Amino acid sequence: MGLITLVLCFIFATGLCDDEINNKTFPDDFLFGTATASYQVEGAWNEDGKGENIWDHLTHTQPELIEGKANGDIACDSYHKYKEDVAILKDLGVNHYRFSLSWARILPNGTSDKVNLAGVNYYKNLIKELKSNNIEPVVSIFHWDLPQVFQEQGGWPDDFIVEAFADYAKVCFELFGDDVKYWVTFNEPISICSLGYGDGYMAPVIKESGVLDYKCAHNVIRAHARAYHIYDDEFRSKQNGKVSAAFNTNWHEPEDDSAENEAAAETKRQFTFGWYVNPIIHGDYPEIMKTRVANRSAAEGLNESRLPEFTDEEISYIRGTYDYLGLNTYSASIIRAIPEPTIGTPNYYLDIGVQEYTPSDWPSSASSWLKVTPWAIKKLLIWLKENYKDPEIFIMENGVSEDGSSLEDEIRINYYRDYLSNVRSAMEEGVKVIGYTAWSLMDNFE
Repeated sequence: MGLITLVLCFIFATGLCDDEINNKTFPDDFLFGTATASYQVEGAWNEDGKGENIWDHLTHTQPELIEGKANGDIACDSYHKYKEDVAILKDLGVNHYRFSLSWARILPNGTSDKVNLAGVNYYKNLIKELKSNNIEPVVSIFHWDLPQVFQEQGGWPDDFIVEAFADYAKVCFELFGDDVKYWVTFNEPISICSLGYGDGYMAPVIKESGVLDYKCAHNVIRAHARAYHIYDDEFRSKQNGKVSAAFNTNWHEPEDDSAENEAAAETKRQFTFGWYVNPIIHGDYPEIMKTRVANRSAAEGLNESRLPEFTDEEISYIRGTYDYLGLNTYSASIIRAIPEPTIGTPNYYLDIGVQEYTPSDWPSSASSWLKVTPWAIKKLLIWLKENYKDPEIFIMENGVSEDGSSLEDEIRINYYRDYLSNVRSAMEEGVKVIGYTAWSLMDNFE
């Protein structure tokens, strides 16, 4: 608790840094907060009627895939210590807390025919405790922990999941919506699909890159739209909340200003962020993505593109299903143009067809993938403003890992100071940033 307080003191203090740091204050109504996710902090994995989710299943059946054979059975024990969590939040002085609901804790069988009252009461008590301390709950409906029963039926790549999620989302709106003003349907859809069904690095560890990741994404986007319309049609007039999703991306910087590398960087951006956000804001997948996947599918001898198509009715239904743009971002990479990759086994990264790397002299963190690049967040925010209809942007995750070897914590202090400086500078250039959320409230199952 003391460390976190120290970090925020450095963040909000003025006159402590050199002239390159933007020390201008944020608007009075700006949302400053922090975040967690259900499986990563709650624990109580099989208590009080909770059902099994895909992370429970993975960590118990294939523990060798997790570093140290760790799991979230106890995690931070937030299920029992939520009041302590809120006390930490109050001590920090934040005005919002983003957390996620566990689908299997609320609906043990995944479906609304059986609602687990103990799970519902846990979240109601957490929300009550937050609001009594003047902390706004920002609630994610889904943060990666699909009920295992649904995975056994095919999971996100199977069409049935769209209505299953819609059913679950409606239950959430009914149970908690009177006290929730910011809803997040999905946290990091690309992580759900690319890491879960493409690369197989995360639950449910399925490796079907270029096939199942595309099917997964198609259904996640459709499920998001269903949830949005349910809220719009049945709850908005009474609850007056806002609904979006939290989309994650690094900034992708071209290696130089050549036309080839500029185009390669934009292709990478469209295959990551644009893949999910283009349909929701513009109505369909990015043209470069549709073209490249279709061409490579044809060269592979397939009769149709591996990238599913939205019907005209779906395009109209999905377009505009956002009240703000949720953004998770941490780092950056360099993009270089390369010759067209050889045709062979379908693969999402070969569909993109660029080289991605991070320079060795970029400052590192305790995570190999997370280079400290504060300049990148400003570039990303301006790109979002220019390409996605100048939306209100709610930064829902940003932060850095360190190895715990020192209590000085300089890397995190400097990271937050420098990233927030660039956020503030982007706002001066007209980007409508409404909130900033540090990941995470405390060390958790990662």
